[in-house]
Amino acid sequence: MEEQAQLQQYLQEIEKWEKEQQGLWFWEKLGRLPFVLLDKVTPSFVQKKIALLMDELGSYIQSGGKYLINEQAMIAKIRHYSSKWDIKNIEDIGQIPLQDMIAMSEQLQKERVKFATLQGASTGIGGIFTLAIDIPFILGIALKTLQEIAIIHGYHPNDKMERVFIIKCLQFASADIVGKEAILKDISSMHDKSHTSEEMIAQLQGWQEVFHTYRDHFGWKKLFQMVPIVGIIFGAYANKGMIQDIAEAGNMLYRKRRVYEKLREIKNGADGKGTV
Repeated sequence: MEEQAQLQQYLQEIEKWEKEQQGLWFWEKLGRLPFVLLDKVTPSFVQKKIALLMDELGSYIQSGGKYLINEQAMIAKIRHYSSKWDIKNIEDIGQIPLQDMIAMSEQLQKERVKFATLQGASTGIGGIFTLAIDIPFILGIALKTLQEIAIIHGYHPNDKMERVFIIKCLQFASADIVGKEAILKDISSMHDKSHTSEEMIAQLQGWQEVFHTYRDHFGWKKLFQMVPIVGIIFGAYANKGMIQDIAEAGNMLYRKRRVYEKLREIKNGADGKGTV
């Protein structure tokens, strides 16, 4: 088990990252504007695709839908990476050193960003027509990445509570300053075991808003992806930035939960020794 001082250092690094998320660069603010125009110029079949994905997000929260990943395959991958630890299930993963979790999650982030970049470039070839393919893909890879990050930190992504937390991570990655602060406040209640999944769902204040925020985050980057050939550059850039932000948010927010869990274990252990 890690020393308490080491865990506190991890916590300080996470809190520093949280403070850094409270600002938006000028170009990020500017990037949210063009979708007012995009809604007017986007063909109806793309609009229908967006509406369908909103329904799928709702289904994911309730049941996981088609986006649930193979937990056993991920456990086997983690077992191979941390061969010195006896890992039989997801609960066992929560006991491995945080240093191993950080290394695995950072490696996963690199792999997913590279994959999303290549996909964005390939779907940018056909402009607006292949954009309809890219939109559901990027949502799928985002949810898959966050589920894998959950498992790496020892949490069950098929639990309803975790699916809500994953949507919170998705929302956080593309929220504005006020939104980020509100989300951080909401997810802090995850450390309180008395909170139910129904209460967490209520905090989402309408999961449709999550997708609208998620979509607007693309801004002018996806707008330019609608132009054939030129869209290769912008598609790769947009997908890379999107998955980079989502994976980073997931890593930090799940890491924070695991740090608190480990600190609680240390405290309970110390209390137990004191009562003997």
